[in-house]
Amino acid sequence: MVAGRGNVFERYTMQTSDLNELKELVREVRAEHVAQKEKAKSEQWTRYVSLTMVIIAVLAAVATLKGGGFSTRTLKEMNEATFNQTQASDQWSYFEAKSIKQNLYEIELDHLNAAPAPEAAAVTKMKAKIAKYETDKADITALAKKYEAARDLARQTATVAAEHSKQMGLAITLYQIAIALGAMCLIVKKKPLWIASSVLGALATAQMVYVLFFLPL
Repeated sequence: MVAGRGNVFERYTMQTSDLNELKELVREVRAEHVAQKEKAKSEQWTRYVSLTMVIIAVLAAVATLKGGGFSTRTLKEMNEATFNQTQASDQWSYFEAKSIKQNLYEIELDHLNAAPAPEAAAVTKMKAKIAKYETDKADITALAKKYEAARDLARQTATVAAEHSKQMGLAITLYQIAIALGAMCLIVKKKPLWIASSVLGALATAQMVYVLFFLPL
């Protein structure tokens, strides 16, 4: 009889111990769940960091695209300036060649006029050639100046486009720093980094707007 009571007491003790262990496990699970919820709630602001990074990345892509366009235009205008400079140089060389030939005909005309009895037909023909060279030189001069004006315009446009590219490069750099700070913020969970990233992103956007809409082109 005593042995039976001892077995009952032992079973009761074991059941009580198991129940206590189960309760302890439940408490630990609940505590862990609450801790996870608190952590998720405290880090909920990181969602906005991610959204900010997406917006900045899109704006940075736009700035990069526009900056590339300005660089391409700079190269195009510089090539156009070089082409017009070459054309103008060719025209002035042509002008010099015409001037040399005209001088030869003028010398020949002086020889004809110096003769005791100059031939009227030869003099008239020589004067006509000289007049033609004068007309040709005037046309060549006008064309050369046209090429020079186009060259100057292309150089001016290239300079302006290069300045736009430079200023847009500043915006791109600010965007890159903002993205880097945002990435660091997501890793270390520090709000000041998010604020700094947002401020730099805003400055970069202001710079891009200035270049696109206010800087003369």
